[in-house]
Amino acid sequence: MTRRPSGQPGGTDGDEFARVEALAGLAREVDGLRRGLEALVGTPTRVDDLARTVAQLADAVVAVPARPGPTVAPSWLAAPTDSEALVALLDELCRWLYAVFLRYPDGAAVVPECWLWHPDVVEELLWLMHAWRAAYEGRGASVQLAGDWHDRQRPGVVRRLKTSVASCSRERHQTRPGWNSAPLGATPVPGADAATSIAWWWAAARDDAPPEPAAEDTNRPNGAGISTAMNGTGGREGWSR
Repeated sequence: MTRRPSGQPGGTDGDEFARVEALAGLAREVDGLRRGLEALVGTPTRVDDLARTVAQLADAVVAVPARPGPTVAPSWLAAPTDSEALVALLDELCRWLYAVFLRYPDGAAVVPECWLWHPDVVEELLWLMHAWRAAYEGRGASVQLAGDWHDRQRPGVVRRLKTSVASCSRERHQTRPGWNSAPLGATPVPGADAATSIAWWWAAARDDAPPEPAAEDTNRPNGAGISTAMNGTGGREGWSR
C-alpha cells in the first residue's frame, strides 16, 4: 500500500499520479522547445548564405549575353513589289558576289551571265549572302557558323546552280529576231548591268515574261556592268510591257 506523503492532507493516489504526469509533460515540452531553439541558432547564417547565392546567380544571369534571335533573310521570290527596294537588294547582292562568292573558282564557274533571269538562282544567292553575314558579322557570329557556311551551305548552292543553270547563257533568253546570239565575255558579276531592268520587271509584272536581255555592247569593258547597275544608268533597257 502506497503511503501518502506527510504534511499533505487528503488526496488520493490518482491525484499524485496526475501531478507527476503533468510535470513530465511540461518537461517534454520544455525539452522540445530547447531542441527547436538549438535548430534555429544557425538560421541567420544560412539565410545570409542563401542571399549571397541568389545574388551570385543573378549576376551570372546578367553576365550571360542574350541569345540572338534568328537571322531573317529577305526573299526574292516573295519580295514586295517595290522597285526601288528591289534595285537596292540586287545592288547589295552584286556587291557581295563580287567581294566574296566569285572569289571561289567553283562559284564563278556556276553563275552564268543570265543569272538575273532565273528567280530561283537569285533566291539561292540571296539567302547564301545572309548566311555568310550571320556567320561573320551577326550578333551570333561564330567559327562554327563560318565552318558550316564553307563546309555545307556554299557547296550546296554551288552544286544546285551547277545542275540548274551552269550551262545557260544570255542568248538563250534572247528571242527578238536579229539579236546577237553569242555573249561577249563575262563581267566580274555576270549580267549585273540588267539588275535595274530585272528589278522593275520583278516589282511590277513578275508573272509576265521577263524583259529580253539587251544586246551586248562590244565597246563595254569587263566590269562595266557592275558600275552601270550601281550608278543606276542601266535604266530600264529592254523593259517592255
